[in-house]
Amino acid sequence: MAEIIEKIDNKKSSMYKKIMDDMYLLKTGRPSCQSYLLLSDEMNVLVDSGTKQHFETLEEDMEEIGIKTDDLSLVINTHEHADHFGANKFLQKKATILTHRYAATKIVSADDEVIRCRAHGHDPTGYHVHMWLENMNVIDTGNWFLKIFHTPGHTSGSLCIYEPRKRFLISGDTVFAHGTISDISSSGSYGEYINSLARLNTMKINLLLPGHGNISKNVEEDIEKAIENAKLKHEKFLRDKNNNLSC
Repeated sequence: MAEIIEKIDNKKSSMYKKIMDDMYLLKTGRPSCQSYLLLSDEMNVLVDSGTKQHFETLEEDMEEIGIKTDDLSLVINTHEHADHFGANKFLQKKATILTHRYAATKIVSADDEVIRCRAHGHDPTGYHVHMWLENMNVIDTGNWFLKIFHTPGHTSGSLCIYEPRKRFLISGDTVFAHGTISDISSSGSYGEYINSLARLNTMKINLLLPGHGNISKNVEEDIEKAIENAKLKHEKFLRDKNNNLSC
């Protein structure tokens, strides 16, 4: 059973949860995403750093777990939105930053229409990505065998991280519990979204670890509902588009 530890003081509230041995979910508060910390003797990995303004909370939670941010080897970003990579500015001097190449180009070029930094109150310039990830890349940390799946849809650079031995999926904003899906950003598309979800639906996943909201063990049902939702939204998008053209 996951161990939940909650910290509350007069200034902020945060929570981190032990998912399994050497793996933690870090919640630093809205609008920041959830981060996932994967520990290993060889390298420590943080999946999504959250917003810049929530970095102090992230740092404090990690220290309570027993690790400093300087001990991070890799930071993997699931896509090119600032609520997932904003705190990279505090980490990129020590840790290696990785994301899909489509996300990387948007982040490094400070394409704020896509990355939404100003919407979260910080400067879109000055971010670095040290390595590009591609579909089916594998990162072996010793404790974890992390398989990268490019899952465009919400954004063109969205990715999910699958651990085939533990059968968990870190899904970013691609799919959430109960089949909820994200909106389509300026770099995304419904057609790609549906195809990405269909690929995930062929995998054996026991635990869904999304970028926001609850974790889920009803993964097959969640993904099937997500596909239905994506198809319905796509149909509505096409109807609205046709109606606008006929006006």
